[in-house]
Amino acid sequence: MNQEPVARDSRPPISLPGLIAFESVARHMNFTRAAAEMEVTPTAISRTVKQLEASLGIRLFNRTTRSVGLTEAGAQLLGTLAPALEQIRRSVQEVGDVSSGPHGLLRINTSYVAYASLIEPHLQPFMERFPEITLEMTVDNGLSDIITGGFDAGIRLGHALQKDMIGVPIGPLQRLLVVGSPAYLKARGKPATPEDLLQHDCIRQRIGNRSQFFAWRFGSGSKAATIEVQGRLVFSEMRCTLDAAAQGHGLALAFEQFARPALQAGRVVPVLEKFTRPDEAFYLYYPNRGQMPGKLRALIQFMQAVDWSAAP
Repeated sequence: MNQEPVARDSRPPISLPGLIAFESVARHMNFTRAAAEMEVTPTAISRTVKQLEASLGIRLFNRTTRSVGLTEAGAQLLGTLAPALEQIRRSVQEVGDVSSGPHGLLRINTSYVAYASLIEPHLQPFMERFPEITLEMTVDNGLSDIITGGFDAGIRLGHALQKDMIGVPIGPLQRLLVVGSPAYLKARGKPATPEDLLQHDCIRQRIGNRSQFFAWRFGSGSKAATIEVQGRLVFSEMRCTLDAAAQGHGLALAFEQFARPALQAGRVVPVLEKFTRPDEAFYLYYPNRGQMPGKLRALIQFMQAVDWSAAP
């Protein structure tokens, strides 16, 4: 016998704690991590989400013993709920900033290169200056959606900024250098022109999870040229390409600031320097949502005050 649909009025009311629990689980894709964030047990947060599903009359997650995934309805709810909850958090944060100064959890999504070059060298003075801010850095070499991920801001190169974001340049203009180990260059010789790279093993890097490679561009303006290098090694992260070059596997393309420790230690040496120019800057970017929270403003102002000409 077919069961009659449950009347809407007989369902339990939708609660704000249920929506918050759902958003946390959806952001982490893990009930245990969401429970730790909310300081409850996994059983309690699972029960809260089930109550929300009962209130809505629809399943929000596909659960297995090993994984958690959003249903179509869950993804639709998250798309509208996450920005709304983030705005509530920001409003509460702004009220607290008025009386007590910058404080609270500041969540930043960044590539490893940007973190190592721009944030890590200045982490200690920032933490000492703002003792009430808890800084959570998520290192992600893809191009994550910072809104869906619940981040306050992201750090990426200018060309990789998400749409509808406000971007603030931080750090110097970044210069990409071709580098290789002394042993490799002794065995294969130094390229004299960019076209000579076609005769070398070049270690390539993909941009995030996309199919494109970092472009090996030389010159500037109307005289700029891109060389379609080839090689047997491909990585998704610059520290891997730099390490591979230092081990003698070929030539790599790396940001000068990021490669500086390896250059100073003599693990790699630059080539074709006269053909390369500073290009893009890294940007700290964030959603345009009215008033900026004090914790994010504190980070931006701190980074803008750094003397990058003297920075390590």
